[in-house]
Amino acid sequence: MRVELEDLLLSRGPFTLRGSGTFEEGVHLVSGAVGSGKSTLALLLAGLLHPGSGAIRRQGVSSTLLLLQFPEYHVTSPTVAEEAGSWGLVPDDVLARADLADRGDDDPFHLSRGELKRLILACTFMRDPDLLMLDEPFSSLDCAAKQKACRMIEERGRGITIIFSHERAVLPRVDAIWEMEGGILTALGNVPGAIPRWRHAPPYLAYALDRGARPENIRLEDAREAICRIQG
Repeated sequence: MRVELEDLLLSRGPFTLRGSGTFEEGVHLVSGAVGSGKSTLALLLAGLLHPGSGAIRRQGVSSTLLLLQFPEYHVTSPTVAEEAGSWGLVPDDVLARADLADRGDDDPFHLSRGELKRLILACTFMRDPDLLMLDEPFSSLDCAAKQKACRMIEERGRGITIIFSHERAVLPRVDAIWEMEGGILTALGNVPGAIPRWRHAPPYLAYALDRGARPENIRLEDAREAICRIQG
């Protein structure tokens, strides 16, 4: 499976998005500041927007799913259980995974945004598409829920997963890093080689690199382990 971007160009008013590169199987992080073009790129890859020029080619991808940043946009049913069922899933299994086992009869809009995000994340991962795109999957989540989302990403074990996020505190292991800045997509390459080139790296990674450590991946624990190695 792969998704190829060839000379992609999209203009919307004063904003222009450009990019080329290939998303292979594995976990990709597209990082960048708010407003840099991450969500626009996600919509392009999902086929919800069309480029002015260039091409997006999918090879071996038979199913695609985009998790939108705001979970309210996914809701189509009057109860939490029915919302889970509308994804073609067993509601009890979804609610257990989302830690909402006792909320099945509630209106989804009576959940907190964090609870609703957990519900939609559980539905998204249980559908398990070939191409899974996550637009700001950590927004509205507390630290424990962010860590659980990271585990779901790491445990997926198949297909192409693309994370579009400005998160700089709780991150999963990834296979490749991309940066989006001012609408320009840049492929930094595979991890760990890409880490020193990552301008949007979290402070804990920058701290480790400044001290000569070479983390194997981008999580906080990776930075800690790298520092321990050079201090040992």
